[in-house]
Amino acid sequence: MTSDARCDDPVAAVAGGLRPLGWGAPMNAASLQRVLDGLAPPGVVVGHRVISAGDEAALLPPEVASMRSSLPVRRRASGAARFVARQLLSGLGYPSCAIPTGADGAPQWPEGIVGSLAHDDDVAVAAVALARDVAALGIDVEPAEPLPEEMLDLVVTKQERRQLGNDPLTARTLFAAKEAVYKAAYPGDRIFLEFHDIEVDLIEGRAKTKSDRVFTLRYCAAPRIVVLAFA
Repeated sequence: MTSDARCDDPVAAVAGGLRPLGWGAPMNAASLQRVLDGLAPPGVVVGHRVISAGDEAALLPPEVASMRSSLPVRRRASGAARFVARQLLSGLGYPSCAIPTGADGAPQWPEGIVGSLAHDDDVAVAAVALARDVAALGIDVEPAEPLPEEMLDLVVTKQERRQLGNDPLTARTLFAAKEAVYKAAYPGDRIFLEFHDIEVDLIEGRAKTKSDRVFTLRYCAAPRIVVLAFA
């Protein structure tokens, strides 16, 4: 894929997405939002929030009741992600919507909406769209750091290894892409996917699942690795 994302921050646009001029730089919230705005295709809105103390209070009662984890750190991240999602939904005409977690662990979106939530230890992101415009949508966020060596075989297929090259962030980007694809595919297929059930081509900006579903990818690697998957 040749990305149409635009950014004035320390990233460079190249075939396949946005690459950092240097990984591990401190995150700038404003620069991340500009990158996210550039990633989103027509009809999709994307936002983020730096996870902060007290974000667990953003959870609505139906959301609290649906969550399996009572750990404050998990609820704080979930609250931050839903805070972002509600802001985005409000812009689409869905104010004050609860987004509870289903029995399968997936967020339950209002009728007529497709969406996805993600967070790492520091940042929460959300992507939403009208179902009439976008059939499937997934997002993932990861720190701009190399994937731990012990996870490489678990995540990366033999064919995907050709893409690794000398970029220390490529394997982590593949990981994030597969997480985003799974989130996009699951609501329609209800099939659990292992990492090797998804084949990713970062250069072409495409991913294919074992059930032959194909998704378009847009991604960045700075100031955070974020991957958007959609169909």
